[in-house]
Amino acid sequence: MLSRGDLTDAEWAVLEPLFPVSNNRCGRWRNHRQLINGIIHRLGTGVQWRELPERFGPWKTVHKRHLLWSADGTWEMLLQHVQTAADAHGEIDWNINVDSTSVRAHQHAAGAPRKPPPTPHRLLKRAPARSVHPRTHHRVAPTGEAGAQCEALGRSRGGLTTKIHIAAEGRCRPLSLLITPGQRADCTQFEPVMDKIRVPRTGLGRPRRTPDSVGADKAYSNRKIRTYLRKRGIRHVIPEKKDHEAARLRRGSRGGRLPAFDKDRYKNRSTVERTIGKLKQFRAVATRYDKRGHVYLGTVTAAALLIWLRS
Repeated sequence: MLSRGDLTDAEWAVLEPLFPVSNNRCGRWRNHRQLINGIIHRLGTGVQWRELPERFGPWKTVHKRHLLWSADGTWEMLLQHVQTAADAHGEIDWNINVDSTSVRAHQHAAGAPRKPPPTPHRLLKRAPARSVHPRTHHRVAPTGEAGAQCEALGRSRGGLTTKIHIAAEGRCRPLSLLITPGQRADCTQFEPVMDKIRVPRTGLGRPRRTPDSVGADKAYSNRKIRTYLRKRGIRHVIPEKKDHEAARLRRGSRGGRLPAFDKDRYKNRSTVERTIGKLKQFRAVATRYDKRGHVYLGTVTAAALLIWLRS
């Protein structure tokens, strides 16, 4: 299965230059490949951390390393590194598609404390500044709705759910990921997902953030999204809703023109559906077991990293 198996020598050769040399004598860093293999095992099987086989080392070490890398953005940096290498060889299809999928949260994912994610020392990059109170100089914990949104858990007919918003390139690989509570509408997260597309270049130049075209279903059909894409000069294929079409026709010449629609291009929207299918081959992604929202986002990002390494 795609979601199981340790890193091969070729896959580890891509990631190894980004990590510092292991120093088992001081006990600071263990074998990074062994730890990543333990995280991969948990991704594919969805087992509890305590049930990890002994060959991956102490389960607490593997668990803690996943928490650290999820909090400080290490998983996202590794994903960008692989995307940069692919883009340098012209292996990214920039005709992207956007969609979302709902994930049922296990009962163990509820009950997380309402506090901001920690900001530990970065392994690959300097950690960002903490959010502190101007007088007490203590970290400010979100309250009310802000605290609930931090964990990306929401109520729906199926119970507690989380929604994964994803932009996928033409070869069924994730370009950007975002999680929200399960009841959040797709159209409200279109711009944040697009803004998270950032593929650095190997040489000089700014990271690439603009795709050649964007495809999406009717859930993203509104004037705000079309205006956003038009201002950025991005061709898009989004079908018009029936009620929007009826309202436009009632207004006559004031209703504007019919949005352009390319049927052949819209057929390629299935790439994002297949990308979601690849992500959900990982059991720890298909069912959310992580309490904290940033940890689950790290889990999804680690799965996306494996998809890129094994594509």
